[in-house]
Amino acid sequence: MIPPQPVPAPPASDDEVRQLRYEHDLLGERAIADDCYYGIHTLRAMENFAITGTAISAYPDLVEALACVKQAAALANREVGLLEPDKADAIVRACEEIRAGALHDQFVTDVIQGGAGTSTNMNANEVIANRALEHLGHPKGSYDHLHPLEHVNAGQSTNDVYPTAGKIALHFAARDLHDAMEALQKAFSAKAIEFADILKVGRTQLQDAVPMTLGQEFAAYAVMLQEDRERLTEACELIQEINLGGTAIGTGLNAHPRYAGLACRHLTTITGFPLSTADDLVEATQDAGAFVQLSGVLKRIAVKLSKTCNDLRLLSSGPRAGFGEIVLPPAQAGSSIMPGKVNPVIPEVVNQIAYEVIGNDVTVTFAAEAGQLQLNAFEPVIVHSLLKSLTHLRTGCLTLADRCISGITANREHLARQVGRSIGLATALNPHIGYEQATAVAQEALLTGASVYDLVLDKGLLGREQLRRILHPRNLACPSSAESDAKPARHTDLQSSGEPDAPQAHPGRRPLGHQCTICDDWGTLVPGDGQSGTVPCPYCRRGQEAVTNSEV
Repeated sequence: MIPPQPVPAPPASDDEVRQLRYEHDLLGERAIADDCYYGIHTLRAMENFAITGTAISAYPDLVEALACVKQAAALANREVGLLEPDKADAIVRACEEIRAGALHDQFVTDVIQGGAGTSTNMNANEVIANRALEHLGHPKGSYDHLHPLEHVNAGQSTNDVYPTAGKIALHFAARDLHDAMEALQKAFSAKAIEFADILKVGRTQLQDAVPMTLGQEFAAYAVMLQEDRERLTEACELIQEINLGGTAIGTGLNAHPRYAGLACRHLTTITGFPLSTADDLVEATQDAGAFVQLSGVLKRIAVKLSKTCNDLRLLSSGPRAGFGEIVLPPAQAGSSIMPGKVNPVIPEVVNQIAYEVIGNDVTVTFAAEAGQLQLNAFEPVIVHSLLKSLTHLRTGCLTLADRCISGITANREHLARQVGRSIGLATALNPHIGYEQATAVAQEALLTGASVYDLVLDKGLLGREQLRRILHPRNLACPSSAESDAKPARHTDLQSSGEPDAPQAHPGRRPLGHQCTICDDWGTLVPGDGQSGTVPCPYCRRGQEAVTNSEV
């Protein structure tokens, strides 16, 4: 049987036939679709550099930065009399449209390209020129009226346009990353407050150490983000120095003597960034050190974010055979074969972003080192790598904040039981009974399963009141602040008038613990399930502490 043949498409009408225009360069003449704003130089770049399949339009910040540079150049050239006002106005108008999001689909050169960014600069020149021609009432390609190189690129070279635009784009992207890191920092800070009253066992080298609060653990993550935001701000200060006006190698050939200063001033106004012209444009044209510095800071951010995500995966491991200290919000089914399994997919994706950023830093390092004499020809891969890192770190921070950190809950009862079983409590006894006796108590507790609290009392090493003071949750977690704090308000929910005051972590927060019915200590924490009941005392482990709905 002969298979059915497809129905042939009807012939295209005259309106559907794509109109062509013809442009030429030093290699000859080529046909360009007339609805394209790019020209022959961009066409050749598309053919030569079909490398990643990712066009520069994938980075709107870079496209907008190119428009900013070309707009500043047109304003400077008009001011010094090298560009007629009508041409300058048309170029400026085209640049403003691109900065507003128009024509980004016409920026089609591959992100990785030979020529130190020449193809990207040519792409920008051609798109801006053809849109400016339309504003002047001329068809695209009529370059005798306004030329991509003679007018849009006047007083410029790829070697000062591309690095300047790259730095502006990195500023845009870094600003967005800074905001995303702040959002993640706030998410960790909110959890630090929420978990401020939850005592847990700290760990060093994955072994039990001394008690701390879960709030302190999450607060540390917030502090790390704050520090890295400051380092990012410092790194961005280095990329505020530009070489615009240096033209080919930094000597300023073919640029008006006043052009560099005027262009920098206009670019500062357009972008809002405090830019400055480098003191030595020859040095600035060949030096990629600011890119290397920024890349190092991004690697630092990635490494610390990845470490934080490692912690989150460890702390949430389980649910039955792991740490099980916190519960991450479920994001999706975790297995195609194991029913009910939920994996920490959000921390895992941030881990992978970090690995990518670290690899990008290696790329930037090699590319910066490979510069020769008066130019670094490898800035396209430098800018591409940095923009990838900035963009992915930004989305990673927002994803981690919104889809993970904000929904984390604590396994309060489990944490309380861990503290009660911990021999790390013996560390707090060192100043009072000596290291040797504290070690003996810790070893016996480990061998027999007895609590440190009971062993110290049974051996008569310390009195009950002194031991209660030493092992008080606030003294264990914040020993320096506990002595200076004023006596806390009474916790009347659980006490009669004759009982001691209940300690509080901070004013306005829940108490660190509730009084044990056997040893009268204040060690356990409120369960998070909203149910009335009792939980074991972490010190004597015999008594039970009452918990009511109103306290949860």
